[in-house]
Amino acid sequence: MATEKDILAALSQVEDPDLKRDIVSLGMVKDLKLASGRVFFTVELTTPACPLKEAIHNACVTAIHTLVDPGLEVHVTMSARVTAGTAPGTTALPGVKNVILVGSGKGGVGKSTVAANLALALSQLGSRVGLLDADIYGPSLPTLFELVDEKPYMETVEGKDYMVPVEKHGLHLMSIGFLVEADKAIVWRGPMASNALRQLFADTRWPDLDYLIADMPPGTGDIQITLCQQLPVTGALLVTTPHRLALADARKAAGMFVSPQIRVPLLGIVENMAWFETDKLPGEKFYIFGKQAGQQLSQEFASPVLVQIPLLEDMTLADNTSQALALTAQHPLHASYRVLAGELARQVSIRNAGPLQPQKA
Repeated sequence: MATEKDILAALSQVEDPDLKRDIVSLGMVKDLKLASGRVFFTVELTTPACPLKEAIHNACVTAIHTLVDPGLEVHVTMSARVTAGTAPGTTALPGVKNVILVGSGKGGVGKSTVAANLALALSQLGSRVGLLDADIYGPSLPTLFELVDEKPYMETVEGKDYMVPVEKHGLHLMSIGFLVEADKAIVWRGPMASNALRQLFADTRWPDLDYLIADMPPGTGDIQITLCQQLPVTGALLVTTPHRLALADARKAAGMFVSPQIRVPLLGIVENMAWFETDKLPGEKFYIFGKQAGQQLSQEFASPVLVQIPLLEDMTLADNTSQALALTAQHPLHASYRVLAGELARQVSIRNAGPLQPQKA
């Protein structure tokens, strides 16, 4: 007759493909029970966006049937608890487990659209997600989410005033665009912009979040350095197109992240507008901006290409605002952003499996 010890011995043969250790020693097996020819237990993953959820589930069932008893009825519940990128009690943003910076070397590569859809996909997969528009001079979040006239309300906690993020589509949103008139240019020098950005982070009453996605301005200036050096950043995502100028600038941004002064892990690369597709020629890919930019950066900086996102004719002809957010499965890029969310979550889990990072000064 099978025992709990037998079950755990079998499950110790199941390896988490990312963390390269068995799920028992990782403490992922919870609430194990045996009753009348049936076994019940929970596998607690490191993110609800895990793309390997089904593979781990099947591996558990196979291990028990192979190593214990093929007649056992196996009931596996898959749950998740997102790991944190900073040690408990050290983060400058209480309740925020991971801050992910989305950057690019230059504008016009679709960085804000990628950041918004990454946040949406993570939320749709079961994570608690915030999105901060950190592009002080060119905030796009209010337009993307059709919140141009929205204003955050204030809340006083222990004598201090906080801004409460705007909520839409399950996300907690904050942008300088909520605080200034939409048609007014923001004319600030670097230190003023950096200070405003610090306030957006620290003076916002963020709820408990698994991921806070920060849409950075393009480039490698004061604002980017402020974000990287003064916040508890888990890692960065780099967005580029295959165009040679975009690649050259993306290389500079990647160099900034991994420089000795910054030391922000580069979690992955998104190659946006990787090729052009049209329904008139199904299956054909047109590399109008060039090719293999993501792969070049991947080799140079030892960081994976998480997804290649095509440029679709239907989207170039449509109203960009209405087509920008891949909310439903019917959206032509919905699957691409789901892949991105899963792959980024994997990279965060792998990074967090190492020594936890102290808060940055």
